[in-house]
Formats: sequence, C-alpha cells, structure tokens
Amino acid sequence: MKNLGQMMKQAQEMQSKMSEMQDKLSELEVTGSSGGGLVEITMSGKHQVKSLKIDESLVDKDNIEVLEDLAVAALNDARTKVDNAVNEKMSELTGGLQLPPGLKLPF
Repeated sequence: MKNLGQMMKQAQEMQSKMSEMQDKLSELEVTGSSGGGLVEITMSGKHQVKSLKIDESLVDKDNIEVLEDLAVAALNDARTKVDNAVNEKMSELTGGLQLPPGLKLPF
C-alpha cells in the first residue's frame, strides 16, 4: 500500500506541474516569419494568433497571392515554433519520459 500512496502523491505533483505549465504556455509568445521577415505572425503557446505584421512593400492589389502565401507560411512557421516549445517544456516536465503514441499533453 505504501507504493500506491507514493504513486498518488507523484500523480498529484505531476498534475500541479501540468497546470503550471499550461499557465506558462498561455503566456509564451513566439513569432513566425516568412519572406525574409516581410510577414510576421506572433502566436501564443496555446496557438492563438496575437498579431500579424505585413511590410507595406507587399501591399499590391495586383499581387495579392504572394501576400496570402507569405501569411500562410508565417502562420505555419509560428505553429511549428509553438509545437517545438511545447514539446521542450513537456520533456522538462516529464523528465524526458516518452509518452505513449497518441497521448497528447497538455490535454
């Protein structure tokens, strides 16, 4: 029974650390860019877009497709950076313990 009590305590500690990590992720901001920085998107650790900056040199009604492509590329860059940051923080939290396939944290 002693081991079960220890496991429960560890589970509670992990839950507390997970809650703290989720709070930190909501404060985390990363910036993805494309076109050599002509388009930048800032995103929170919870994948919420905070800002979009577009260099005025790209604003051309005859060439809107380039702007659209750069915006998508910047968004994807930001998402990748957020995912990498989340994975890094999760690795710190779990001490490098690999989670089972399909188990995504934070829930």
